[in-house]
Amino acid sequence: MSAERRWPVRREPLGATIVLIAVALVTWIVAVERMRGMDGGPGTDLGGIGWFLGIWVTMMAAMMLPSVAPMVLTFARVTRERARRGHGAFVPTWVFVTAYLAVWAVYGLAAYGVFRVVEAADAGFLAWDRAGPYVAGAAVAAAGLYQLTPFKEVCLRHCRGPLHFILHGWKGGWSGAVRMGAEHGLYCVGCCWGLFVVLFAVGVMSLFWMAVIAAVIFAEKVLPQGRRLSKLFAVCFIVLGSWIAVAPSSVPGLSEPGSAPAMQRDGGMEP
Repeated sequence: MSAERRWPVRREPLGATIVLIAVALVTWIVAVERMRGMDGGPGTDLGGIGWFLGIWVTMMAAMMLPSVAPMVLTFARVTRERARRGHGAFVPTWVFVTAYLAVWAVYGLAAYGVFRVVEAADAGFLAWDRAGPYVAGAAVAAAGLYQLTPFKEVCLRHCRGPLHFILHGWKGGWSGAVRMGAEHGLYCVGCCWGLFVVLFAVGVMSLFWMAVIAAVIFAEKVLPQGRRLSKLFAVCFIVLGSWIAVAPSSVPGLSEPGSAPAMQRDGGMEP
């Protein structure tokens, strides 16, 4: 049996499992509450950097924790067993998770920076009544093509093989947990950054598209046929990108800019 399928989830500490599920559920509730009515479609304003970073980390916890659960729970079990056998100090699982989410926070800040640079350039051709649909469609299609690259395959294989990573890449102590969490986060960004390009392209504050991308990530990383599904999703995104470019008004769930403006308050977005 391959390493990626040998997930010892059934024997994980019950407490870590309950906390992981609870955090994922709470962050989904918070995201829905904060983002309801915020979908302005492609080019939705990201608000102030503080507000954006807060909602972005919440989104990452909601979207990524279900798919990263095998890795997190494997870490929890191994660190507990190592401490029990006297092979090292016990390290709380939240240290690993915090380092993992910190990597995604950096990705979000980079995306925010790119957004502000484009906004400052005042590129009028990006308006939705000009080249906007073509640019958004091209971004979605490009993300679909990325799904077919060897780099995506390598990162996805890592994300689907937590036991191999833990057993062969273990680093002891708190600093080791931070390094492991960050390393896994980097692989995860390598696997999923294109999917978040899709989210930014269709409306980063859209609860509908947030749920779609979260489901795609979960299917790729957790379901038995995830690697094959990744190729199917590639085709779907290429088709979706073409559809957005040609007939954006007919795309289900896509809010066209100007049709549902996001409310703003104090440099951020009103919850």
